[in-house]
Amino acid sequence: MNAVLSQKEAALTGIALKSPIESRFSGILTPGALNFLQALHEQFFEERLTLLKRRKKRQEELDAGIFPDFLPETKAIREGSWTCSPFPDEIKDRRVEITGPVDRKMVINALNSGASVFMADFEDSCSPTWHNLMDGQINLMDAIKRDISFKNPDTQKMYRLGENPAILFVRPRGWHLEERHILFNDQPTSASLVDFGLFFYHNINTLINRGSRPYFYLPKLESHLEARLWDKVFRFAQTWFNIPVGTIKATVLIETILAAFEMDEILYELREHSAGLNCGRWDYIFSFIKKFKAHPGFVLPDRSTVTMEVPMMQAYAKLLIKTCHKRKVHAIGGMSAFIPVKSLNGTHEQALEQVRKDKSREVKLGHDGSWVAHPGLVSMVRELFDLHMPESNQIEVQINDVITKEMLLTCPEAIVTEKGVRTNLQVGILYLESWLRGYGAVAIHQLMEDAATAEISRSQLWQWLHHQVKLSDGRIINQELLEAMLKEEVDQIRQLVGDGPFWNGKFSDAINLMKELIFSNAYVDFLTLHAASQLD
Repeated sequence: MNAVLSQKEAALTGIALKSPIESRFSGILTPGALNFLQALHEQFFEERLTLLKRRKKRQEELDAGIFPDFLPETKAIREGSWTCSPFPDEIKDRRVEITGPVDRKMVINALNSGASVFMADFEDSCSPTWHNLMDGQINLMDAIKRDISFKNPDTQKMYRLGENPAILFVRPRGWHLEERHILFNDQPTSASLVDFGLFFYHNINTLINRGSRPYFYLPKLESHLEARLWDKVFRFAQTWFNIPVGTIKATVLIETILAAFEMDEILYELREHSAGLNCGRWDYIFSFIKKFKAHPGFVLPDRSTVTMEVPMMQAYAKLLIKTCHKRKVHAIGGMSAFIPVKSLNGTHEQALEQVRKDKSREVKLGHDGSWVAHPGLVSMVRELFDLHMPESNQIEVQINDVITKEMLLTCPEAIVTEKGVRTNLQVGILYLESWLRGYGAVAIHQLMEDAATAEISRSQLWQWLHHQVKLSDGRIINQELLEAMLKEEVDQIRQLVGDGPFWNGKFSDAINLMKELIFSNAYVDFLTLHAASQLD
């Protein structure tokens, strides 16, 4: 039964599909797949809402000055000698991982890039339009079947999957997001469960028959209880298909400051399904700003200066490696957002040298792999890891440093420059405009920007304005100053892109959205949640 449910049939079963059901989606939105999604929804809807309410309560506590610490009630877990279940041989070596959205050309190029792993992203690098989400599921299903190709309509160049493609990991959207196109009994379902459920339902048999299994990246967890919910989802799905518990393996992105204090507990909850942790550095910075937004002592400096070499980020990386290796799983390093563009000459070489330095630091510190956003960086990062990590991984490397609460929470001096303000304004608007047009990963100033980096840009502007931070030249950041700079940056953007693209694009909407995010008295938790209604 590959015929998609009609609107009438969907309504009879309590399912409402709120977007056009095109014929090319018929292989995705099958009755069986929708039945599986409904079962996931009914099983986990209430628990998810309870956890999201818990997030709000915890934010109120943070605003009141109750700062995070290692949990006393889980001390036995942190001090225990347990380890996670062994991971499969095919993911033993993860030294280079490439990430990107789920559009067809990207999927082919990433799988062919020479990377060990491709993380196909439904989250930060995917603008969640209905077409992007459904096309992404089709693209991944075709890739799993080894039957994916793409013909560029402009150049007529044909792209096909090569031999020995990278291992595919899938990142569903976070627990906080809803899938507004699919309703069960008038309730929008969890975007996490839709992304996970559709991929799992359609590909589990193909993967198992090939001798592989499904791999996932889990984003934006804020507690081990949220990891526990994912573990329940995995167990439910495996039972549904009558496959062994532990077939699924998942890597958790530690990209919130609260999760940094619960790394052991997160791995413990997922110990039969764990494939390690990842330093989600950009979202981690965003989370640091968001969670401590009420406190002037947590104001961060220009985004470009918050590198992995500042003490708070060093402590975060060391704790992640220490925790993972103690539990016998991978510790994956962070993203290099640099895009190689050879025509930029000296600038290009300087940026490449920064990437080399960053990746050398990661492998020498003890990471078992690292992320890149562009195929042009794969070989360079692989060479660095080959040089310093001759084995498949370095899980045997142990870090004995004691990482304290203070080390994780002490931020660098808040030196804010006019250039930093203007960069955030320009990058924020350029990214939001592309996101509103359906593009979630955007090359801006030789960096691959996604929702995480855009979140930093707009959050820093809100933070600097809210706390009336002084610029390095002595001026105070107030609304008048930001509005003047915003006007000037909009003029610069119009000159940069040209009058046609400026007036025919989504710049008016992006500028208005940026103003809302910066000048609102109440901080907006997620721009992707706030602006989702403006997408198709």
